[in-house]
Amino acid sequence: MKARIPQGAGGAGNMNQMMQRMQKMQEEMTRAQAELEEKVYHVSAGGGNIEVEINGKKEVTSVTLKPEVVDPDDIEFLQDLIREGVNEAIRACNADAEQTIGAITGGLDLGL
Repeated sequence: MKARIPQGAGGAGNMNQMMQRMQKMQEEMTRAQAELEEKVYHVSAGGGNIEVEINGKKEVTSVTLKPEVVDPDDIEFLQDLIREGVNEAIRACNADAEQTIGAITGGLDLGL
């Protein structure tokens, strides 16, 4: 007994359409990734005691501390504050990237 393939369920036409859609998606993702790399993210953490700026490549471009948090006798607090600020900036960058790429892929997880 031969299996029947419904008309329109296969063939070169559908394959070509699928390849065109995939190529368009890849072009959109390349464009979106370039745009994301150009973005700058500003975050405030530690009750406003630190402001961190990173770019879309996740490179820290600026760290601003309130002078009153700089205590030479409490370096650990300052280290924690910087770590918290940088991590918050990275989370903001990642969330934006996931939302942007997700809009292109329709939520399909591509492991990016």
